[in-house]
This record gives sequence, structure tokens and C-alpha cells, in this order.
Amino acid sequence: MEQTTRKVTGAEAVIMSLLEEKVDTIFGYPGGAIMPVYDALYDYQNQVKHVLTRHEQGAIHAAQGYARVSGKVGVCFATSGPGATNLVTGLTDAMMDSTPLVCITGQVGSPLLGTDAFQEADVIGLTMPATKWNYQVTSVDEIPWAIAQAFYIASSGRPGPVVLDISKDAQFNEIDFKYEKCNKVRSYVPEYKVNDEKVSEAAKLIDSAKKPLLLFGQGVILSGAEKELKQLVEKTGVPAAWTLLGLSALPTSHPLNVGMLGMHGNYGPNIKTNECDVLIAVGMRFDDRVTGDVSNYAKQAKVIHVEIDPAEIDKIVPAEVALLGDAKKVLKKLLKKVTPNSHEEWLGEFKSCYEKEAEKVIDKDLFPTKEKLTMGEVVRRVGEQTNGDAILVTDVGQHQMIASRYFQLNKSRSLVTSGGLGTMGFGLPAALGAKVGQPDRDVVVFMGDGGFQMTMQELGCIAQYNLGVKMVILNNNFLGMVRQWQQLFFDKRYSFTEMQNPDFVALAKSFGISAQKVSERDNLDKVVQEMVEHDGPYLLEVVVEKEDNVFPMVPAGASVSNILLEP
Repeated sequence: MEQTTRKVTGAEAVIMSLLEEKVDTIFGYPGGAIMPVYDALYDYQNQVKHVLTRHEQGAIHAAQGYARVSGKVGVCFATSGPGATNLVTGLTDAMMDSTPLVCITGQVGSPLLGTDAFQEADVIGLTMPATKWNYQVTSVDEIPWAIAQAFYIASSGRPGPVVLDISKDAQFNEIDFKYEKCNKVRSYVPEYKVNDEKVSEAAKLIDSAKKPLLLFGQGVILSGAEKELKQLVEKTGVPAAWTLLGLSALPTSHPLNVGMLGMHGNYGPNIKTNECDVLIAVGMRFDDRVTGDVSNYAKQAKVIHVEIDPAEIDKIVPAEVALLGDAKKVLKKLLKKVTPNSHEEWLGEFKSCYEKEAEKVIDKDLFPTKEKLTMGEVVRRVGEQTNGDAILVTDVGQHQMIASRYFQLNKSRSLVTSGGLGTMGFGLPAALGAKVGQPDRDVVVFMGDGGFQMTMQELGCIAQYNLGVKMVILNNNFLGMVRQWQQLFFDKRYSFTEMQNPDFVALAKSFGISAQKVSERDNLDKVVQEMVEHDGPYLLEVVVEKEDNVFPMVPAGASVSNILLEP
């Protein structure tokens, strides 16, 4: 039956198209060039929720947090000029971390394009390197088509952000509205058919391996392959380690989960990468923070690379067997071919590494004897109070590494952090987006005093919508990660990293948000429990050791074999 049409403005066509894509939440900030869309949205408030952030960067980071925990496409609105340019950091972040977004920006009227009109910016030129696709709509007739294509491109294959820049006259003009979902774009191949011969080759390598190691990244989560990953490691007995964004794809308590890879990852996975004979990489891209000096990375190993994006194959680490395709489909086929096995002696080597790391690092982080509180013990106590069921959000810095190392996660899609771009200020708006995306789950965000101050205005958004985010500021009055590098590699020349901070508790309370400050170990458990049990948002400032460092650490440019357990 042919779809009936009705005449609407382009602005209303935007909202109707989003509803056709089952959008239930929009994050945004209104302005002149997007005002017609906001006017149309006024009549649809009972069908779609709009969250008014306090800055466009907050809107896009919130949309990222929403997308990461819900598995849906995040949507945000911004106006032209500075509104659109304020999205660029979030777009770049989403592009590097494969987060599906559709960002709709208003633009000056098409007759004014190229005239340096008020609040005009070349949004297409600015965002092209930071998007999977971008498009400028200057005709009302293109609006439904462009939105349908945007959602298809953003969510298919390797996900990513899309920008639609819609001129003001296209928003005002009228159209006979008809919507057709997009399921194909010429010359765009989001996913390749799995090569069965390559699967057989990979299975033979895994079966013959004496010291196999599996590395898994966010591709497992994006493809929904958590079950297949767990079945594969259990059937083959292969120890598995995770990249930062792969955290939560396999429960941290699983006996074959041997920890985190990379610069501040666990000792065992880093050392054993250069000792394994077969390296199975699933849904990860061999980022430099994982490989260290790539010229000395896993040279002894035969590499099996499971990857949806052909651009990542052989880009950094050459693959003996490249399995191009969706991780879930590849792992399903691989599961049928591999032989049941165990590698107890090899796994025992990881346990020995863990014991060494526990003695030199972990026990000192989690159960310190020094007077001042450590970041690790705060993370541990909050993790214990939430029973491993919370969504963990972090900003960027020392606390990010500490929280990712020590916060227990039992469910997938439970970590929201800025991986590839390392965006300070990401944490607070991403946490509010995560809470909107999963309102029935606890959301805990760890931030440093530096990163928090980059987007702290989003406390206003959290207060306005009474979002029950639990916010923990680990305050050392330093830009901690930069200070650590200055201490270790720049002769303790602390150049412009010490901070004079506001009264964070008073700031939170000025927004009507409950808050407390803790500096003594004896008070920590009580206040953490109060925060977790509190109905509504809560900010906890914890004063921690000023010169507390994150170890293990692979020095920049060094091999993963040269990982340090202490200064």
C-alpha cells in the first residue's frame, strides 16, 4: 500500500523523519538558524524527549554517552556558526571511537551561503575529516532522503558520526512528506561476506598454538558478539585481554580474562604479547597506546585479525590471516571450526605476572598504607558499593586509567570513555547522556579536577532533568597525567599543571545538587554509601594524594616488553 503524504514544512519534516527512525531522545541547544526545527519540535514533545544541555559540546558528548550504552544512534541539534563549530571535538571523538551519531545543524539561508553572513561557517568543510558522511541540505525535498541515508550510514558497518547541515530556507519551505528508510548506498560496502577458507585457516592456527593470546576491542560490543567471544575463549582455553574500549565485553571476573592492554594496562598481557605464538585480534585496531613501539610488537606471533573495516587490516600490524567481516558472524563460524582445548601452563604464566603486579602496584593502589587517600582505593570502594552492575563513565587522565583497571563490570556496554581522542571534559556530559539512555542503571562518573572544569556547566542540565548521576571528582589539584609525565620524564619541572580550584561542593549545591567532600579514609565508606543510595544526582569530591602515579606504564615509544611496574 502506498504511503499517504501530507504537506509540512521542512522543519516539521526533520522531526517526522526522526520519529520514523524511532528516535526517542535529542540532545541540543537552540539558536537562530535551527529555530524553525525547534519550533516544529514544540508540537512533538509528547513523542520525543529533548535534553537542553548548557553547551553544544555537552550536547554531542551526551549523545555519545547515550549511544554507547543504548546501542542506538545518538542525535543532537545545534545552530549555525559557533553552534556547529562547537560540535567538532565531539565529532572527532565519535569518529575515532566508532560511535553512531546523527548531528543536525541549522545553516543560513541558501542565498547567503558563501557571503560570510552572520553566524555562517563552512560546516561541510570543517566536519568532513571528522565524519563518516556529511551533507548540506538546501532544498526541502532532500530532507527525508538525507535523514534516512544519515541513519543508515551512521549505524551500519563500522559506526560513526554524520552531519546534516540544513539551510534555513529549506526548513521554512513546504514538502509533501513521505519517508522511505535507506538500506543501501551505491559504492558503500558497510560489511563484507565472511571468507570460509580464511576461517578454516584461522582455526588451524588456533588449534596448533601453544601460547595463544586473544585481544578484544569495542568491535565485539558494537557487533553484539559478547556471547560468541565468551564461548570461543572457553572452548579454546585462550587467555583474553581487552583494549580500553573493549572493557565489559567479557566480565572482568572471568577466569580467562587476563586484564587490560596498553600503556597503563596489566603487566601480563603486555609482556606476553611479545611471547605468544598466535595473536587473535577481534574488533580492535592496534592503536599506538596498545602496541607501543610497533617495530618490536608481537614479531614472533602469527596474527589473526578479525575486523569489519578493511582500512584497518595490515595498517599497523600485518595479519597472517585477515578475517574481514562483522565480529559476531566471524566468531560464530570460527566457533564451529576450533577444537576444544586448554592452556593451563600458559595461563599460569599470566597468573605469575599478576602476582608480581599485585605486589608492586595493585595492593598499594587498592589497600594503601600511606596517610593520603589513593585514586585506586576510592574506585575500589565505589565499585564495591555498586556490585559491578553500574555503568562506568570517565573523563580523561590518571583517574581514567585507574577506574578502568579497578572498577568491576559484569555487563556489556558498561564503560563510556574517550579512547582514541582522549577528550578532557568528556566525562560529565557523557554521563548525563548515559543516564538518559539507561535510566534504570546506576551511572558513576569519575573525573579529575581539571577535566571536570572543562564542562562543569552541565551540572545545570543534570539538575534541570534531575538525572541521578553519581559524580566523583578525584582532586589532586594537578593536571595529574601531565604532572606524572613531568615528574618521570621532565625532571619534576611542573610547568603550569598545578591548579587552584573552586569549592566544588558549593558549586554543586548552587545547582541544587547534593554534595560532600572527603579527605579522610575513615569517612570514605560512609559517604560513598550515602552517594550510591541517594535518590538523584550527587557529587562527591575526594581529596587524593597530590603525586599519586599510575603504574604499570609503558613509556612513550617503548616496547610493551619494557613496561614499568614502578618509577
